[in-house]
Amino acid sequence: MRYRTNPKNQQQLSILGYGCLRFTKKGGAIDQEKAEREMLFALEHGVNYFDTAYTYSGSEACLGKFLAKGHRDKVNIATKLPHYYLKQPGDMERYFQEQLERLQTDHVEYYLMHMLNDIAAWERIKALGVAKWVEEKKAKGQIQNIGFSFHGNTDNFLKILESYDWDFCQVQYNYMDEHSQAGRRGVERAHEKGMPVIIMEPLRGGRLVQGLPKTAAKLLGKTGRSPAEWGLRWLWDQPAVTVVLSGMNSVSQVEENVRIASKAKAGCMTEKGKAVLEQVKGEINRYMKVPCTGCGYCMPCPGGVDIPGCFSAYNTSYTDNWFQGIKSYFMCTTLRTNPTNASKCLKCGKCERHCPQGISIRQELGKVKKRMENPAYHIAKFAAGKIGNY
Repeated sequence: MRYRTNPKNQQQLSILGYGCLRFTKKGGAIDQEKAEREMLFALEHGVNYFDTAYTYSGSEACLGKFLAKGHRDKVNIATKLPHYYLKQPGDMERYFQEQLERLQTDHVEYYLMHMLNDIAAWERIKALGVAKWVEEKKAKGQIQNIGFSFHGNTDNFLKILESYDWDFCQVQYNYMDEHSQAGRRGVERAHEKGMPVIIMEPLRGGRLVQGLPKTAAKLLGKTGRSPAEWGLRWLWDQPAVTVVLSGMNSVSQVEENVRIASKAKAGCMTEKGKAVLEQVKGEINRYMKVPCTGCGYCMPCPGGVDIPGCFSAYNTSYTDNWFQGIKSYFMCTTLRTNPTNASKCLKCGKCERHCPQGISIRQELGKVKKRMENPAYHIAKFAAGKIGNY
């Protein structure tokens, strides 16, 4: 296993992190015995960063049971506060104490604001006193590092990044999301600020392994490396990347990822290798409906639409599948304090005058609205509204 240093405290973090969202379920509950075998294999092979969250059903408790068997001091726990549930100042303490109980610990090394997607959401919870509460927890040693996980566009990421003295951040990033979500610009800016950058969805939930177009899979098949290895090596090639999370749910997956992590390092990608991935991206992009590069020249939108975000999710619904597209659309446009979905388009045309790709943005946003804002979307939106924070 290779390690990268947290510049804030010189702590060594394994470049492969264990994502605890996708444990195998049996009878509706996590298969504890199987999950522990997989986590133990990872731990014995040098993985020291384990990521979970309050809303990952059963995950915190599963991890806590495992760590209580003599493993706690070998692991950095990362878990997340569901800030979108907070309604009054006392809520954050209540959720945190419940998490400590589930995890069977008295402290958390890495604590995140979960899915902090825009600056307005951060201002809302700051008004509830979250910043003061965090400082008190850090002073007591109950929280060692404070960060946030993010699904949104680059501009919002940069605003959140500069709004507080964060210790680390977690973003969706892979070779297909190089210029969407936080993007390379956001990742490198966080690195410039001396923050560890934790990567989620490095293989888009496995879709850059199992869901590749046949032509793309054929290109990678000729190289002698698996699609998973290509995706992970692309990330570890970048010095700005600290830990790459993988939602492993079999010993064979852990074994393969540990093998790759033992060899990969910054600068490990050759120019020939990068050219191969560009070809693969080209094959995937052939299935894209809107040729948006995510450059952002169309922004800001007078109506408040996140135009690149809408197109990214819409394209994902074709390049990956509809479910992944609607999930991305919901997280990146609707789960915001001020929603940025396609139906807010005023049809003013300002965006089209600045688009380098010459996209008929108003027309395409209409297609996005028709495909993405369907009855299932509106039911989910209503349910989110009932939670009371969006």
